[in-house]
Amino acid sequence: MPAVRILIATTGVLPAAPAAEFCSQLIGEESSVSVMTVIQIPRSFLEALDDDVRRSFLDDAPDQTSSAEEKAATYLEERGRRAVDPICAALAAHEIECDIHFVEGDDPAEAIIQTAQEVGAELVVMGATRRLFTEEAWRSVSARVMLNSHLPVLLVPGSKIEDTIEMPIIEL
Repeated sequence: MPAVRILIATTGVLPAAPAAEFCSQLIGEESSVSVMTVIQIPRSFLEALDDDVRRSFLDDAPDQTSSAEEKAATYLEERGRRAVDPICAALAAHEIECDIHFVEGDDPAEAIIQTAQEVGAELVVMGATRRLFTEEAWRSVSARVMLNSHLPVLLVPGSKIEDTIEMPIIEL
């Protein structure tokens, strides 16, 4: 089987088992799989954590506080892990190794396209969070990735989604 480079983009709604199963059917010896998520970091909130008024009484000492950038990196890592860990575990069950990318960004579609270029992806796998044949679906992140990336995009449907424009609630 020829080598293929796959980028799996998730926000936590992509069903891990079907995505991993699909990847296991596609990859060969020299193939690679990258898993990513895009996180918007609320910097003003993190910076507000430095205010003495809001400091927890559990803090040991003021000199142990992290910089805003360190807090942002920690936030990115923690939120990112919650989104990608189920996918990585499902891939590991199929003996597929993956690279992990946590990307900070305000525009998930652009971040996915940029990451796909950086890793040399030939296919993007994403979760479908809306019904595909509604007007709102064409404004979705997945539709924007399909239209702007020029890569094949596989949308894996999640659990049954009601006919709304809202994403399903994910317990974190």
